[in-house]
Amino acid sequence: MDDKYIFITGGDRGIGRSIALRFAHGGFKVVYSYHRNLDAARETLRMIHDIGGEGFYIRMDVSDLDSVARGYKEVSKKVPYLNVLVNNAGVLSVGRIDDISIEEWNRVIGVNLTGVFLVTKTFLPLLRRAPWASIINIASIAGQTGNVVASTLYSASKAGVIGFTRRLAVELGPEGIRVNAVAPSFVETDMVREYIDTPEKRERIKNLHPLRDIAKPEDVAEAVYFLATPTSRFITGQVIGINGGRLTC
Repeated sequence: MDDKYIFITGGDRGIGRSIALRFAHGGFKVVYSYHRNLDAARETLRMIHDIGGEGFYIRMDVSDLDSVARGYKEVSKKVPYLNVLVNNAGVLSVGRIDDISIEEWNRVIGVNLTGVFLVTKTFLPLLRRAPWASIINIASIAGQTGNVVASTLYSASKAGVIGFTRRLAVELGPEGIRVNAVAPSFVETDMVREYIDTPEKRERIKNLHPLRDIAKPEDVAEAVYFLATPTSRFITGQVIGINGGRLTC
């Protein structure tokens, strides 16, 4: 069992793409899902091939049980096990509670929280077959503090991911499966750039962080790689902040 396999939800762009490339560099065979952007999924695979990596993608809606079940069936036909599962797929929500409809609530909770549950539960058999296994959930600083731009809805979804991570680490620890999360602050992705659309906003966001900068997707990918691999063998149930020191002030 020398081969190493990873499955990433939402691996077609942004943080997910950076994670895919980091693990390809580390010798993993990379499997990832996309939801709508097929061109981005193809581009990620091209980039993996360009660095000598191997992998493939599937289409999957993490909030839909039938879609997740089909995704599992497709992946399990092509890989014997998974060493790493990264629950990365997510959607952003901003604004005050008065602006949140029940439809928006269900959509964001469905992707950000229910999706983590559905994918983890469905793909767990592949993790249990591996010689070693790790689950990394992409949470957010919004799940740790209310002093952020994101809405109460987004904060609730990511706080749920943190609680899910900590409890699941207790459940799966005796099986040797570690479960951790990373909690980024603002990261240079398309999703965030839609919000930071002026130099003034960008400077204001930078100044929220003691390091006076905004994280790059590669910063998140490096933390995920460390937590996912046996180098961090005695770390589980933890939430690692990738926030430029923001929670310290």
